[in-house]
Amino acid sequence: MTRGPATPLPPPKERRRLRESAALTQPQLATQVGVAPGTVRAWESGRTTPRGRKREAYAKLLKTLAEEEAAQAQAQAQAPEQEQEPKLEAEPQPQPELELEPEPQPQPQPVAAPGPTALTPAQAFDALYAFGAPALVRQTFLLTGRREQARESVERAFQAAWERWPEVARDRDPVGWVRATAYEYALSPWQRFRPRHRHPEPPPADPGDRTLLNTLLRLPARHRRTLVLYDGVGLDLPETAAETEASTPAAANRLLHAREAVAARLPALADPQVLHRRLAELASNERLRAAEPPAVRRGGERRARLRTRAAIAFTVALIGTTALTVRTAPTHYEPPVSPGQAVRGVPHRVAPGALSDEELELRQKLRDQVQDGPERLLPRPE
Repeated sequence: MTRGPATPLPPPKERRRLRESAALTQPQLATQVGVAPGTVRAWESGRTTPRGRKREAYAKLLKTLAEEEAAQAQAQAQAPEQEQEPKLEAEPQPQPELELEPEPQPQPQPVAAPGPTALTPAQAFDALYAFGAPALVRQTFLLTGRREQARESVERAFQAAWERWPEVARDRDPVGWVRATAYEYALSPWQRFRPRHRHPEPPPADPGDRTLLNTLLRLPARHRRTLVLYDGVGLDLPETAAETEASTPAAANRLLHAREAVAARLPALADPQVLHRRLAELASNERLRAAEPPAVRRGGERRARLRTRAAIAFTVALIGTTALTVRTAPTHYEPPVSPGQAVRGVPHRVAPGALSDEELELRQKLRDQVQDGPERLLPRPE
Protein backbone atom coordinates (compact mmCIF):
# COMPACT_ATOMS: atom_id res chain seq x y z
CA MET A 1 0.00 0.00 0.00
CA THR A 2 1.56 3.29 -1.10
CA ARG A 3 1.01 6.53 0.73
CA GLY A 4 0.23 9.78 -0.98
CA PRO A 5 2.59 12.73 -0.86
CA ALA A 6 2.99 14.29 2.57
CA THR A 7 1.09 17.49 3.23
CA PRO A 8 3.50 20.45 2.99
CA LEU A 9 4.20 22.40 6.15
CA PRO A 10 4.75 26.17 6.33
CA PRO A 11 8.01 27.52 7.78
CA PRO A 12 8.39 27.55 11.58
CA LYS A 13 7.73 31.30 11.86
CA GLU A 14 4.58 30.96 9.76
CA ARG A 15 3.35 28.12 12.02
CA ARG A 16 3.69 30.30 15.07
CA ARG A 17 2.00 33.24 13.34
CA LEU A 18 -0.98 31.09 12.31
CA ARG A 19 -1.37 29.83 15.86
CA GLU A 20 -1.19 33.31 17.36
CA SER A 21 -3.60 34.73 14.78
CA ALA A 22 -6.11 32.07 15.80
CA ALA A 23 -5.60 33.04 19.48
CA LEU A 24 -4.41 29.55 20.39
CA THR A 25 -1.80 28.73 23.01
CA GLN A 26 0.77 25.98 22.61
CA PRO A 27 -0.98 23.66 25.11
CA GLN A 28 -4.32 24.16 23.30
CA LEU A 29 -2.80 23.38 19.90
CA ALA A 30 -0.93 20.41 21.39
CA THR A 31 -4.23 19.03 22.73
CA GLN A 32 -5.84 19.25 19.30
CA VAL A 33 -2.90 17.49 17.62
CA GLY A 34 -2.45 14.95 20.43
CA VAL A 35 1.11 15.74 21.47
CA ALA A 36 2.86 17.42 24.38
CA PRO A 37 3.25 21.23 24.54
CA GLY A 38 7.02 20.83 24.41
CA THR A 39 6.70 19.09 21.05
CA VAL A 40 4.72 22.01 19.59
CA ARG A 41 7.34 24.42 20.95
CA ALA A 42 10.07 22.39 19.25
CA TRP A 43 8.14 22.36 15.95
CA GLU A 44 7.63 26.13 16.00
CA SER A 45 11.29 26.81 16.84
CA GLY A 46 12.44 24.62 13.95
CA ARG A 47 14.43 22.34 16.23
CA THR A 48 12.46 19.27 15.16
CA THR A 49 10.11 18.34 12.32
CA PRO A 50 6.87 16.38 12.80
CA ARG A 51 6.62 12.96 11.19
CA GLY A 52 4.02 10.34 10.47
CA ARG A 53 0.45 10.78 11.68
CA LYS A 54 1.40 13.71 13.88
CA ARG A 55 2.69 15.55 10.82
CA GLU A 56 -0.56 14.97 8.92
CA ALA A 57 -2.69 16.14 11.85
CA TYR A 58 -0.48 19.18 12.40
CA ALA A 59 -0.46 20.09 8.69
CA LYS A 60 -4.26 19.79 8.41
CA LEU A 61 -4.75 21.97 11.47
CA LEU A 62 -2.41 24.65 10.11
CA LYS A 63 -4.16 24.50 6.74
CA THR A 64 -7.50 25.02 8.45
CA LEU A 65 -6.16 28.01 10.38
CA ALA A 66 -4.75 29.51 7.17
CA GLU A 67 -8.08 29.08 5.36
CA GLU A 68 -9.94 30.70 8.23
CA GLU A 69 -7.51 33.61 8.23
CA ALA A 70 -7.87 34.04 4.46
CA ALA A 71 -11.67 33.93 4.68
CA GLN A 72 -11.68 36.51 7.44
CA ALA A 73 -9.41 38.83 5.46
CA GLN A 74 -11.61 38.47 2.36
CA ALA A 75 -14.73 39.24 4.36
CA GLN A 76 -13.15 42.37 5.73
CA ALA A 77 -12.11 43.47 2.24
CA GLN A 78 -15.64 43.00 0.84
CA ALA A 79 -17.32 44.85 3.66
CA PRO A 80 -19.15 47.98 2.41
CA GLU A 81 -17.38 51.19 3.08
CA GLN A 82 -18.94 53.50 5.52
CA GLU A 83 -20.94 56.26 3.91
CA GLN A 84 -19.31 59.57 4.31
CA GLU A 85 -21.44 62.57 5.27
CA PRO A 86 -21.98 65.02 2.36
CA LYS A 87 -20.11 68.21 2.71
CA LEU A 88 -22.06 71.49 2.38
CA GLU A 89 -20.62 73.80 -0.20
CA ALA A 90 -20.03 77.23 1.21
CA GLU A 91 -21.34 80.24 -0.71
CA PRO A 92 -18.64 82.23 -2.47
CA GLN A 93 -17.46 85.12 -0.34
CA PRO A 94 -15.96 88.27 -1.76
CA GLN A 95 -12.20 87.96 -1.79
CA PRO A 96 -10.21 90.75 -0.26
CA GLU A 97 -7.70 92.56 -2.33
CA LEU A 98 -4.74 91.18 -0.40
CA GLU A 99 -4.71 87.47 0.39
CA LEU A 100 -2.59 86.40 3.31
CA GLU A 101 -0.95 83.01 3.18
CA PRO A 102 -2.25 80.73 5.90
CA GLU A 103 0.23 79.85 8.60
CA PRO A 104 1.47 76.25 8.39
CA GLN A 105 -0.20 74.06 10.96
CA PRO A 106 2.04 71.66 12.89
CA GLN A 107 1.63 68.09 11.72
CA PRO A 108 0.87 65.55 14.43
CA GLN A 109 3.85 63.32 15.08
CA PRO A 110 3.15 59.60 14.91
CA VAL A 111 3.26 58.02 18.31
CA ALA A 112 5.50 54.97 18.35
CA ALA A 113 3.89 51.86 19.69
CA PRO A 114 5.39 50.77 22.98
CA GLY A 115 7.75 47.86 22.46
CA PRO A 116 7.96 44.79 24.66
CA THR A 117 9.43 45.47 28.07
CA ALA A 118 12.84 43.85 28.48
CA LEU A 119 13.06 41.50 31.43
CA THR A 120 15.93 41.51 33.85
CA PRO A 121 17.94 38.27 34.22
CA ALA A 122 16.26 37.59 37.56
CA GLN A 123 12.77 38.11 36.11
CA ALA A 124 13.53 35.89 33.12
CA PHE A 125 14.86 33.17 35.41
CA ASP A 126 11.80 33.40 37.66
CA ALA A 127 9.52 33.10 34.62
CA LEU A 128 11.41 30.03 33.37
CA TYR A 129 11.30 28.45 36.83
CA ALA A 130 7.58 29.09 37.25
CA PHE A 131 6.92 27.60 33.82
CA GLY A 132 9.07 24.45 33.99
CA ALA A 133 9.75 23.57 37.63
CA PRO A 134 6.39 21.93 38.55
CA ALA A 135 6.44 19.61 35.53
CA LEU A 136 10.12 18.78 36.00
CA VAL A 137 9.56 17.79 39.64
CA ARG A 138 6.82 15.35 38.59
CA GLN A 139 8.96 13.90 35.80
CA THR A 140 11.95 13.44 38.11
CA PHE A 141 9.70 11.69 40.61
CA LEU A 142 8.97 9.05 37.95
CA LEU A 143 12.72 8.46 37.63
CA THR A 144 13.59 8.22 41.32
CA GLY A 145 10.36 7.39 43.17
CA ARG A 146 11.46 9.87 45.88
CA ARG A 147 9.66 13.15 46.35
CA GLU A 148 12.38 15.03 48.23
CA GLN A 149 15.11 13.84 45.86
CA ALA A 150 13.06 14.94 42.85
CA ARG A 151 12.54 18.41 44.33
CA GLU A 152 16.23 18.74 45.26
CA SER A 153 17.37 17.58 41.80
CA VAL A 154 15.24 20.20 40.05
CA GLU A 155 16.43 22.94 42.41
CA ARG A 156 20.08 21.99 41.85
CA ALA A 157 19.50 22.02 38.08
CA PHE A 158 17.95 25.50 38.19
CA GLN A 159 20.77 26.73 40.43
CA ALA A 160 23.26 25.48 37.83
CA ALA A 161 21.20 27.26 35.16
CA TRP A 162 21.34 30.50 37.17
CA GLU A 163 25.13 30.22 37.44
CA ARG A 164 25.33 29.84 33.64
CA TRP A 165 22.38 32.06 32.86
CA PRO A 166 23.81 33.83 29.76
CA GLU A 167 24.42 30.42 28.18
CA VAL A 168 21.04 29.00 29.22
CA ALA A 169 19.13 32.14 28.18
CA ARG A 170 20.48 31.88 24.63
CA ASP A 171 19.76 28.14 24.41
CA ARG A 172 17.06 27.08 21.97
CA ASP A 173 15.36 24.97 24.65
CA PRO A 174 16.15 26.25 28.17
CA VAL A 175 13.70 23.81 29.75
CA GLY A 176 15.46 20.93 28.00
CA TRP A 177 18.82 22.14 29.34
CA VAL A 178 17.48 22.18 32.90
CA ARG A 179 15.71 18.83 32.41
CA ALA A 180 18.90 17.09 31.29
CA THR A 181 20.81 18.51 34.28
CA ALA A 182 18.08 17.47 36.73
CA TYR A 183 17.93 13.93 35.32
CA GLU A 184 21.72 13.55 35.54
CA TYR A 185 21.74 14.65 39.18
CA ALA A 186 18.75 12.48 40.10
CA LEU A 187 20.19 9.32 38.49
CA SER A 188 23.72 9.86 39.79
CA PRO A 189 25.15 6.65 41.37
CA TRP A 190 26.42 8.72 44.31
CA GLN A 191 22.84 9.20 45.53
CA ARG A 192 22.83 5.70 47.02
CA PHE A 193 25.56 6.66 49.51
CA ARG A 194 23.53 9.47 51.05
CA PRO A 195 21.91 8.78 54.45
CA ARG A 196 18.53 9.83 53.07
CA HIS A 197 18.64 7.02 50.52
CA ARG A 198 18.68 4.39 53.27
CA HIS A 199 15.23 5.40 54.53
CA PRO A 200 12.45 4.62 52.01
CA GLU A 201 9.65 7.11 51.48
CA PRO A 202 5.97 6.13 51.77
CA PRO A 203 4.67 4.70 48.46
CA PRO A 204 1.67 6.13 46.60
CA ALA A 205 -1.70 5.47 48.19
CA ASP A 206 -3.33 4.05 45.06
CA PRO A 207 -2.41 0.36 44.45
CA GLY A 208 -2.26 0.87 40.68
CA ASP A 209 0.09 3.83 41.02
CA ARG A 210 2.21 1.88 43.47
CA THR A 211 2.52 -1.07 41.07
CA LEU A 212 3.38 1.18 38.12
CA LEU A 213 6.01 3.06 40.13
CA ASN A 214 7.64 -0.17 41.31
CA THR A 215 7.69 -1.41 37.72
CA LEU A 216 9.42 1.77 36.58
CA LEU A 217 12.00 1.60 39.36
CA ARG A 218 12.89 -2.00 38.39
CA LEU A 219 13.94 -0.84 34.93
CA PRO A 220 17.57 0.10 34.29
CA ALA A 221 18.25 3.80 34.67
CA ARG A 222 18.85 4.34 30.93
CA HIS A 223 15.68 2.48 29.91
CA ARG A 224 13.64 4.31 32.55
CA ARG A 225 14.91 7.69 31.39
CA THR A 226 14.20 6.90 27.74
CA LEU A 227 10.67 5.72 28.58
CA VAL A 228 9.90 8.84 30.63
CA LEU A 229 11.22 11.18 27.93
CA TYR A 230 9.40 9.51 25.04
CA ASP A 231 6.14 8.29 26.56
CA GLY A 232 5.97 10.67 29.52
CA VAL A 233 7.30 14.01 28.29
CA GLY A 234 6.38 13.38 24.64
CA LEU A 235 9.73 14.00 22.94
CA ASP A 236 10.50 12.57 19.54
CA LEU A 237 12.93 9.71 19.17
CA PRO A 238 15.84 11.87 17.85
CA GLU A 239 15.33 14.33 20.72
CA THR A 240 15.24 11.48 23.22
CA ALA A 241 18.43 10.02 21.77
CA ALA A 242 20.18 13.40 21.88
CA GLU A 243 19.18 14.06 25.49
CA THR A 244 20.27 10.60 26.65
CA GLU A 245 23.53 10.90 24.66
CA ALA A 246 22.82 7.81 22.57
CA SER A 247 22.25 7.03 18.93
CA THR A 248 18.73 6.84 17.57
CA PRO A 249 18.79 3.02 17.13
CA ALA A 250 20.10 2.61 20.68
CA ALA A 251 17.34 4.85 22.05
CA ALA A 252 14.75 2.89 20.06
CA ASN A 253 16.02 -0.43 21.49
CA ARG A 254 15.93 0.93 25.03
CA LEU A 255 12.38 2.15 24.50
CA LEU A 256 11.23 -1.20 23.14
CA HIS A 257 12.83 -3.12 26.01
CA ALA A 258 11.29 -0.75 28.56
CA ARG A 259 7.82 -1.09 27.02
CA GLU A 260 8.13 -4.87 26.95
CA ALA A 261 9.14 -4.95 30.61
CA VAL A 262 6.20 -2.73 31.61
CA ALA A 263 3.74 -4.68 29.46
CA ALA A 264 4.97 -8.00 30.89
CA ARG A 265 3.94 -6.95 34.38
CA LEU A 266 1.05 -4.62 33.44
CA PRO A 267 -0.57 -5.92 30.22
CA ALA A 268 -3.10 -3.09 30.27
CA LEU A 269 -0.28 -0.60 29.53
CA ALA A 270 0.86 -2.27 26.30
CA ASP A 271 -0.74 0.59 24.33
CA PRO A 272 1.62 3.63 24.25
CA GLN A 273 -1.32 6.06 24.54
CA VAL A 274 -2.57 4.33 27.68
CA LEU A 275 0.96 4.26 29.09
CA HIS A 276 1.34 8.00 28.43
CA ARG A 277 -1.93 8.72 30.21
CA ARG A 278 -1.05 6.53 33.20
CA LEU A 279 2.38 8.15 33.58
CA ALA A 280 0.75 11.58 33.58
CA GLU A 281 -1.80 10.43 36.18
CA LEU A 282 0.91 8.91 38.40
CA ALA A 283 2.93 12.13 38.36
CA SER A 284 -0.13 14.32 38.89
CA ASN A 285 -1.55 12.35 41.82
CA GLU A 286 1.48 13.10 43.99
CA ARG A 287 1.59 16.39 45.87
CA LEU A 288 4.94 17.65 44.68
CA ARG A 289 5.72 21.27 45.36
CA ALA A 290 8.68 23.29 44.17
CA ALA A 291 10.32 26.08 46.10
CA GLU A 292 9.87 29.73 45.19
CA PRO A 293 12.18 31.15 42.48
CA PRO A 294 13.85 33.77 44.75
CA ALA A 295 14.70 31.07 47.29
CA VAL A 296 16.28 28.93 44.56
CA ARG A 297 18.32 31.86 43.27
CA ARG A 298 19.51 32.79 46.74
CA GLY A 299 20.39 29.17 47.48
CA GLY A 300 22.44 28.93 44.29
CA GLU A 301 24.24 32.19 45.02
CA ARG A 302 24.96 31.07 48.60
CA ARG A 303 26.34 27.76 47.35
CA ALA A 304 28.51 29.55 44.80
CA ARG A 305 29.90 31.86 47.49
CA LEU A 306 30.73 28.90 49.72
CA ARG A 307 32.53 27.13 46.90
CA THR A 308 34.45 30.28 46.05
CA ARG A 309 35.51 30.83 49.65
CA ALA A 310 36.52 27.19 50.02
CA ALA A 311 38.61 27.41 46.85
CA ILE A 312 40.27 30.62 48.09
CA ALA A 313 40.99 29.07 51.51
CA PHE A 314 42.47 25.95 49.91
CA THR A 315 44.64 28.08 47.62
CA VAL A 316 45.90 30.20 50.52
CA ALA A 317 46.67 27.06 52.57
CA LEU A 318 48.53 25.54 49.62
CA ILE A 319 50.56 28.72 49.11
CA GLY A 320 51.40 28.90 52.83
CA THR A 321 52.46 25.27 52.95
CA THR A 322 54.66 25.73 49.89
CA ALA A 323 56.29 28.84 51.34
CA LEU A 324 56.95 27.09 54.67
CA THR A 325 58.48 24.11 52.87
CA VAL A 326 60.74 26.35 50.81
CA ARG A 327 61.77 28.25 53.93
CA THR A 328 62.63 25.24 56.07
CA ALA A 329 63.99 22.85 53.42
CA PRO A 330 67.81 22.31 53.39
CA THR A 331 69.79 23.87 50.59
CA HIS A 332 72.16 20.87 50.13
CA TYR A 333 72.06 17.16 50.69
CA GLU A 334 73.29 15.84 53.99
CA PRO A 335 73.59 12.05 54.14
CA PRO A 336 72.10 10.63 57.27
CA VAL A 337 74.41 9.22 59.94
CA SER A 338 73.64 5.60 60.61
CA PRO A 339 73.34 4.63 64.29
CA GLY A 340 76.24 2.80 65.87
CA GLN A 341 76.15 -0.97 66.31
CA ALA A 342 78.20 -3.21 68.58
CA VAL A 343 80.54 -5.61 66.72
CA ARG A 344 81.48 -8.79 68.52
CA GLY A 345 84.38 -11.20 67.90
CA VAL A 346 87.04 -8.53 67.31
CA PRO A 347 89.95 -8.58 69.77
CA HIS A 348 90.52 -5.55 71.83
CA ARG A 349 93.01 -3.10 70.50
CA VAL A 350 96.26 -3.15 72.44
CA ALA A 351 99.38 -1.05 72.32
CA PRO A 352 102.22 -2.27 70.02
CA GLY A 353 104.97 -4.26 71.78
CA ALA A 354 107.42 -7.08 71.27
CA LEU A 355 106.33 -9.92 68.98
CA SER A 356 105.79 -13.33 70.36
CA ASP A 357 107.54 -16.45 69.12
CA GLU A 358 104.55 -17.43 66.97
CA GLU A 359 104.33 -13.98 65.39
CA LEU A 360 108.06 -14.00 64.65
CA GLU A 361 107.78 -17.41 63.01
CA LEU A 362 104.83 -16.28 60.89
CA ARG A 363 106.65 -13.14 59.77
CA GLN A 364 109.72 -15.15 58.76
CA LYS A 365 107.60 -17.61 56.83
CA LEU A 366 105.91 -14.81 54.90
CA ARG A 367 109.22 -13.23 54.03
CA ASP A 368 110.70 -16.48 52.77
CA GLN A 369 107.86 -17.27 50.40
CA VAL A 370 107.66 -15.60 46.98
CA GLN A 371 104.83 -13.12 46.89
CA ASP A 372 104.46 -12.86 43.10
CA GLY A 373 105.19 -14.93 40.01
CA PRO A 374 103.74 -18.03 38.42
CA GLU A 375 104.67 -20.13 41.39
CA ARG A 376 101.65 -18.83 43.21
CA LEU A 377 99.41 -20.20 40.45
CA LEU A 378 100.75 -23.78 40.55
CA PRO A 379 99.30 -26.21 43.06
CA ARG A 380 101.77 -27.77 45.45
CA PRO A 381 101.29 -30.98 47.34
CA GLU A 382 101.39 -30.50 51.04
